[in-house]
Amino acid sequence: MLTQTTKARPLSRPIRWAGAALAGGLLVWTQVAAAAPVPESFAGLVKKVSPAVVLITSEIDHPTASGDAGPQNAPNPFEGTPFEDFFKHFGPMQQAPQGPERALGSGFVIDADGYVVTNNHVVDKADKVSIKLSDGRQFDAKVLGTDPKTDLALLKVKTDKPLPTVTWGDSDKMEVGDWVLAIGNPFGLGGTVTAGIVSARGRDIGAGPYDDFIQTDAAINRGNSGGPMFNIDGKVIGINSAIYSPNGGSVGIGFAIPSNLAQNVIAQLREHGSVERGWLGVKIQQVTPELAQAFGIKEDHGALVADVFDHSPAQKAGFKSGDVITQFNGEQIDTMRDLPRLVAAVKPGTDVDVEVLRNGQQKSLDVTIAKMNPQQTAALEQPSQGESDKLGAKLSALTPELRDQLQLDSSTKGVVVTGVAPNGLAARQGLKPGDVISEVDGKTVDTPAALDKAIDQAREHDKKAVALLVKRDGNALYLGLTLAGA
Repeated sequence: MLTQTTKARPLSRPIRWAGAALAGGLLVWTQVAAAAPVPESFAGLVKKVSPAVVLITSEIDHPTASGDAGPQNAPNPFEGTPFEDFFKHFGPMQQAPQGPERALGSGFVIDADGYVVTNNHVVDKADKVSIKLSDGRQFDAKVLGTDPKTDLALLKVKTDKPLPTVTWGDSDKMEVGDWVLAIGNPFGLGGTVTAGIVSARGRDIGAGPYDDFIQTDAAINRGNSGGPMFNIDGKVIGINSAIYSPNGGSVGIGFAIPSNLAQNVIAQLREHGSVERGWLGVKIQQVTPELAQAFGIKEDHGALVADVFDHSPAQKAGFKSGDVITQFNGEQIDTMRDLPRLVAAVKPGTDVDVEVLRNGQQKSLDVTIAKMNPQQTAALEQPSQGESDKLGAKLSALTPELRDQLQLDSSTKGVVVTGVAPNGLAARQGLKPGDVISEVDGKTVDTPAALDKAIDQAREHDKKAVALLVKRDGNALYLGLTLAGA
C-alpha cells in the first residue's frame, strides 16, 4: 500500500450526553433508474428496512470531570482547515459532574445472528456498548473489530431469536440525482427518516487515506452516524459517517462510506477482527497540468511516483521516481486518490500488472503486493552557492551543516533552496526555503550551476516546462516548473 502524508479524523461524532463528542452521519435512499418517477411515498420502504436500523449507546466509564483527558479536551483535528468551524459547532455537550460519558449513534443489522455495522467513532474507546431495536428490544454488544482508516466497526450481540436484517447494495451504480433515504437516531430520536438525493460522488473530505464518500442532501444530524444509506430497492449502498455544518445542524451536506468499500472491510472484521491491506511501497502525488507538460503526458491523469521505498514491492518490481501509474490491476487510475484504495483492496501475496508511463513510453510492471504494517493510512568541500536568475531563488549545494539542519541522510543529493524572491518564478510555482532539488527532468543536479545548466538545456530543446524532483520535510515530490520567464 502506498502512503500519503495527510491524515484526519472523520467529520462526525456521536452525541456524548454526559461527556463530549459530536456526531454526523447520513442515511440515504436512491433510485437506480435515472428517469424513474418521483415516489409518491417512502412508507413501504421504511416499513421494510427500519426494523433493522438500531440505536447504539456506548459508554466510557471514566468521568472527564475527574481530570481524565476526555473527548471534549481532545485537540481539534480540523484546526486550520475548512472544517474547523464545523467541528467547533459540534463541540461537546455539557457533562454531568459524575457518571460515565455516554454516546449515541446508529447502526444496522446485516446478519440475523446479531452482527451490527456502525462507525468506528461511535464506539471508539467505549467500555460498554449496547443496541436497541425499533421494537424495544435491547442487547449488550461486543465490538468484534474496528477500522479507524475507514471509520467502520462491527458489533455482535447474543440473541435467541433471529434479528431483522438488511442487505448490501452496489454503491457503484448510484448516480448523482438518485433518490436516497436516511434512517437513524438523530439526537437520540429513534427511527427518524429523511429523504434526499445523491448530490455528489467520490468526495475527499480529509477523513482518511481511502476517502471516496457519497454526498447527499438528506437531512443528517448528530446521532445519525453509523446508520445505513438505502437505494430504492431497500439495499444498503452507504454508511452514514459525516456531515459538514457551519452552524451545528443539517445544512444539506452529508457523507456516507460507499457499500462497495465497506463490504470488504466488514467481511475482514468479521473473520479476523482486523483489516489486512495490500502495500505497494511508493509515495505518490497528483499529476498537475504543469507536471503533465513537463513529463510529456497528453492528459493530467494518473498517480505520479514521487519516491519508492527501499525493499518495497515497488522497488523489487522496478518502479522509479517519475513513473506515472495509469492502470493498476486492470483498473484505470484517473486521479491520485484512486490508487490507494485499489492497492489496499488487493490480498497480500497477489501478483498484479501495473501500467506506467516512463519517459513518455508505456511500460508494464509485474509486482507482488505485500502486507501493509500498522506504521505504513519514503570529504568536506566549500559549498557552491549563489542566486539563480533562472528561478529567482538563492541556492546552495548541500553541506554537512545543511544536512544536519534539514535532517537529511548522507545519501541525499541536490541543491538547497535557501531563499526565494517574493515575486520570482520559484515563489510563484511553489518552491520554498528548505526544499532540496535533486533532479531536473530526471538529471541529477548537485550545484546551483548544474541546476541552471539543466534549465538552459531544456529551453534549448523548446521545452515549455521541466519536472523538479524535490525533497521537502523528508518527503519526495515533483513540482512542474513552467519555463516562461525562466
